[in-house]
Amino acid sequence: MDALFFAGMIVFLIVLFMGIEYSNSRNFQKRMLEKLYQGYGRGSDRKYGVEEMGHIGMYYQKHRTDGQIDDITWNDLHMDELYQRINTSLSAAGDEYLYYRLRTPVCDEAQMEKAEEQIRFFMEHEEERHRVQGVFYRMGRMRKFSIYEYLDHLDLLGERKSGKYFLWDLAVLVSVGAMWFSIPVGTVLLLLVLCHNLINYFKEYKEIEPYISSFRYIRRLLTGVAEMKQKEIAVFSKEQERLRECYRKLKGFLRSSYLVISSETGTGNPLEVVLDYLRMLFYFDLIQFNRALLAVRGHMDEIDEMITLLGRMETVVVAGEYRTSLGEGYCVPKLHYEESPEISLRVEELYHPFLENPVKNSLSVSRGVLLTGSNASGKSTFLRAVATAALLSQTIHTCPASYYEAPFFRLFSSMSLRDDLSGGDSYYMVEIKSIKRILDQVKRSGPPVLCFVDEVLRGTNTVERIAASTQIMKMLAAEGTLCFAATHDVELTRLLEREYHNYHFEERIEENDISFPYKLLEGPAVSRNAIALLKMLGYEENMIAEAEAMAERFLESGQWE
Repeated sequence: MDALFFAGMIVFLIVLFMGIEYSNSRNFQKRMLEKLYQGYGRGSDRKYGVEEMGHIGMYYQKHRTDGQIDDITWNDLHMDELYQRINTSLSAAGDEYLYYRLRTPVCDEAQMEKAEEQIRFFMEHEEERHRVQGVFYRMGRMRKFSIYEYLDHLDLLGERKSGKYFLWDLAVLVSVGAMWFSIPVGTVLLLLVLCHNLINYFKEYKEIEPYISSFRYIRRLLTGVAEMKQKEIAVFSKEQERLRECYRKLKGFLRSSYLVISSETGTGNPLEVVLDYLRMLFYFDLIQFNRALLAVRGHMDEIDEMITLLGRMETVVVAGEYRTSLGEGYCVPKLHYEESPEISLRVEELYHPFLENPVKNSLSVSRGVLLTGSNASGKSTFLRAVATAALLSQTIHTCPASYYEAPFFRLFSSMSLRDDLSGGDSYYMVEIKSIKRILDQVKRSGPPVLCFVDEVLRGTNTVERIAASTQIMKMLAAEGTLCFAATHDVELTRLLEREYHNYHFEERIEENDISFPYKLLEGPAVSRNAIALLKMLGYEENMIAEAEAMAERFLESGQWE
């Protein structure tokens, strides 16, 4: 009697402990969700690991198409950093689809109108937004890699045999049966078999553990789909219908794989704790792994579609949250197809989203823009601001300006280039290859090209630079192209005045101090500051005087003496 009471107390304490752990886990999840709800619109404070962006880009890599933002343009615009500022996704599907979306400009009015309807819905309906955010939070992320990195390597496992696992399960039963004849012998046999099973389990599990992790995530996707379909969301009715179809096709996987991959570390679920030990001792997950593997291999398209649909839904929520973080500093862009050969772009109170206290500028042009101005006056930042506005307008339908109207563009840039040491290319070679890819796009049919070039052909000598730059810039002023370029070569402002609008930024020098208003002004630049900066930094006065005299003589005569 005492032994039974003691055993009962032990069982009671174990169940109580597991119940407390489960309750704590649920309460922690509730607190985290409340924190997320209250932090809506405050931006992201997530820290990214060194290699994390590579994994986040896997969905994009698997869905490469024409018309996407190439690596040069992406890096020129510092889009990894902007992605991290925008991204408030709670799931891996959201992380990866947002990255894909930012690299895949839309050129379809109906698609943009639909996106706008969905973004506004979640901005205006807090209850529905909280519900789907809870679903995305419970879906979570993969621990290390993208699910696509696992799915791509499923074939490497080949077909796995389960017969040996059944034999060792039978050995457990034989050992238990032996206890009827001799408890000591049966106990020793059982301990030996269980030890073998534990050792062999961890050896076998190590090989398939990454794939089981990916299967766990597929289960979480399916669980998220099941939650998402419980209540109709009008603006996502088509997406929900497709999710239901994917769920129906993968329901067998969800049901048959429970003993294999339902466990999640740290859930506190008492049943899961028990099942963990049963899996280790009786190979339940190893036996069922082949069945799960076959189910996944047979439904790769459905898994990809679920990730796409759920990622798209979360990206809509993220876009609305990003708008909220901008306060009044954004507009819904007006995008249209350009049918006439003349391309126009109009933007008001434009700013770059990286700047905390930006100086806003407005612009309305129907041909290219040639920017001049002194060093650090704001030329490159303005180019990036216009390019970023165009990109965000055609991806998350949100523009950091008070007004933006333009056609759908194909977007390219050639700005932050470097020598290619591995390829053996000089800066000049890298530069002309970069510009050549834009010229190739200009010749192709499709939406108009919007391109940005910072310091045209800076990698070569002055005479050839001006001659070649003039001809390149004229080609970039072709029909169906709108080019924004910055240069220090004031000669270009005269040589290209028929093809480009001239604008400039200026500086103010007062009592050995220099300041920049960062206001866009019409016409070419009339001031210089390179020599003045040398003076401010304490270079010798006689050297400064000689340099200024040489510059003045050249401006008067057009020749160097």
